[in-house]
Amino acid sequence: MNKSDLNSSTSMEQKDSQPKWEAKVSTRLQKADAGQIFSLFKDFFGLNKWFPSLSTSYGIHGENGEVGCIRYCTGFSLPPESGAPVSWSKERLVAINPIERILSYEIVDCNIGFKSYFSTVKIVPDEVDGQHGCVIEWFITVDPVEGMRLEDLIKKYGVGLQGMAKNMEDALASS
Repeated sequence: MNKSDLNSSTSMEQKDSQPKWEAKVSTRLQKADAGQIFSLFKDFFGLNKWFPSLSTSYGIHGENGEVGCIRYCTGFSLPPESGAPVSWSKERLVAINPIERILSYEIVDCNIGFKSYFSTVKIVPDEVDGQHGCVIEWFITVDPVEGMRLEDLIKKYGVGLQGMAKNMEDALASS
């Protein structure tokens, strides 16, 4: 696995709009192909199986993997708002395209400071030296988070993605 490719930018939409933070983190997997990795991402309610800092993730609305379903996640990578004992978020699956291996979701409620949050994960085939690997690209658009810098948020997502990719590769190698 290679180091994360970290890119970021801040954009202003229109004069009356708030500036949004936009970021991308990505990592290459050498021991799993795009189809294998996307099959794990399709389990929208089971993100805690792969993402290292999530202690729980389960469905609270709809059918797992269907547009409109909502998962509830708790974890510790982002600090909760003051006084809360644990970080949590409710996330809705907005779009899923198994042919293109793209999944988009948004946070609909949370206690980790996100006022708006939209994310797209794309799994891209990547062949190197005849080996079928893939790249996970994670795009994030969020309103600025009070008390946090964009660079810190990107670093947290990059570290989380690295851990998730390793967990996915390890699980596929042992199955």
